[in-house]
Amino acid sequence: MTATDPALTALAQGWCALSLLHGRIEAHIERALQAGHELSVREYSLLDVLSRQHDGEGGHLQMKQVADAVVLSQSATTRLVTRLEDRGLLTRYLCPTDRRGIYTDVTDAGRTLLEKARPTNEAALREALDEAARNPELAPLVKAVETLGVPA
Repeated sequence: MTATDPALTALAQGWCALSLLHGRIEAHIERALQAGHELSVREYSLLDVLSRQHDGEGGHLQMKQVADAVVLSQSATTRLVTRLEDRGLLTRYLCPTDRRGIYTDVTDAGRTLLEKARPTNEAALREALDEAARNPELAPLVKAVETLGVPA
């Protein structure tokens, strides 16, 4: 393959379109969450991921799993957890069976904020997808997103 290979060019163009779609959606949601709830997209995502934990086996996520779920490094995730903990939205505690492990849970205040922010997130996502669907280059990607129906 060379740099002028049509397949490589098409692949690169597809990647650019996907990156553009992601950036537009994330920016739109970020503005809505900040304006309505003083939350960033990452903060919302972290609260959402942690709110889905449960008490059964494998129900609590380790920090590496949380970092993977919110697509951040472990150190960036730790800083994010600390910020939300300082705001009273999260709490940390030692794992009862492994004192080296630290779990993070959403507080009642965090759950309340998350529930208030969820409709804002959904509406902003819908708006961003509808806007992107009007762009012929992004429309096929929007259609793909809308037909996935599978949570990540």
